[in-house]
Amino acid sequence: MKFGGTSVRSPEARMRAALRVISAKEQGFFPVVVVSAIGRTGEPYATDTLIGMLNDIDPNVRPDQREMDLLMACGEILSSVIFAHTLKTLGHTSMSMRGGQAGIRTDGVYGNARILGVNPLGLFEVIKRGHIPVVCGFQGVWTQGGLPGAELTTLGRGGSDTTASAVGAALGAAAVEIYTDVDGIKTADPDFVPDAPTLSRVTYDEVAELAYLGARVVHPRAAEIAMRYNVPLWVKNTFTDHPGTEVVPRESFPGRRVTGVSHTGKLVHVQFDLDAVKVAHKTQFQARVYEMLAKEGTNLHMIDLSPGSIGFAVPRSQFPAMEDLFDGLVVPITEGGSSLYVVQRRDKPTRAAETQTRLLQSLGDPVAVPYVVTEGTTMVSLVGHEYMQQPGVFQDVLAILHSNRVPVTQVSDSDFSLSCLVPESELRTAVVSLHDRFVKQGA
Repeated sequence: MKFGGTSVRSPEARMRAALRVISAKEQGFFPVVVVSAIGRTGEPYATDTLIGMLNDIDPNVRPDQREMDLLMACGEILSSVIFAHTLKTLGHTSMSMRGGQAGIRTDGVYGNARILGVNPLGLFEVIKRGHIPVVCGFQGVWTQGGLPGAELTTLGRGGSDTTASAVGAALGAAAVEIYTDVDGIKTADPDFVPDAPTLSRVTYDEVAELAYLGARVVHPRAAEIAMRYNVPLWVKNTFTDHPGTEVVPRESFPGRRVTGVSHTGKLVHVQFDLDAVKVAHKTQFQARVYEMLAKEGTNLHMIDLSPGSIGFAVPRSQFPAMEDLFDGLVVPITEGGSSLYVVQRRDKPTRAAETQTRLLQSLGDPVAVPYVVTEGTTMVSLVGHEYMQQPGVFQDVLAILHSNRVPVTQVSDSDFSLSCLVPESELRTAVVSLHDRFVKQGA
């Protein structure tokens, strides 16, 4: 039973959550609790508040990610101890456990670690003693050669959901229940569509697609783990008696349907003009660009490849780092005739790019590769099961957006979704119009 930040943010909320845990125990289950940090952005013990404590010292000095992980993990540690004590005050012995104590081992990537395995012996021992384990979400440990002890790592945003699914899979749990402040997975963001219905059932594929495309109810890794180990997954509301959303295997819920409309946050679209790149060099140039982005851990959306250009959208928060990476970047390619390519922004050539070009002239004529930036964009997606392959869906989506005067910059699709890059200012119109056409009126 995983409880998010809003489910543990106040004594009243924690009491509601604790009573749900006790109810499960009284029904004959052995509940294992996973908790997020207390509250949301701006509240004293929220993850973002802890991050701000380091950033406020000197905004120009980036904190070491290892130290950041140690600090951020304090939020879940505090939350687990308080929740365990809340259970004790209600007459049920409990024990808080860090991720490492619960047996969670990771790959050692600070800030965005992946779980390699869970050894649940410690959890079984706590349960055997009659205690309710309360596990810190969002964290695990890895052992670094030559150093004593184990290094704490965090699992990235939404990592508590991943913790719950991984622990549930390791324990062979009867179910994993994700508790939040909404009734379940809705067909659209209720901030945009207040009357968006709650889905009673969705498949693992659908919920993973929704999550990857911006819906924040369940983290996509959590859905993937539950699907891989066939763990029944539920999304429920801590504060109501709504039955919630059940996440099931594809074969348990067949049929063609539209699942909902999802959207991401703020994006920046970047388009590289490759007209000046030799034909023999284009594939290598593209590979170098994506290799560098991968090493930096940049999240890409709406990837577009063509002989004359490459394009993608990146989260606005990651764009400054991406621009620093490419500003004046020199890409030498020797196969098929040697060339030096210098990357620069078309509308704002910087001194760095101009300096690099001037310095390289003694080695030959450097070739400028410009890129164009479109800011203030976001992505809206129509998600469905066995629906996107129908003839005419793409045309219908574009027609709806066009009739509502929503310009579309870029499109992409998959087996479960069709996504459009639109101006951020038109996001509400895009979400509401697509929801009205494909969900309310029926696909």
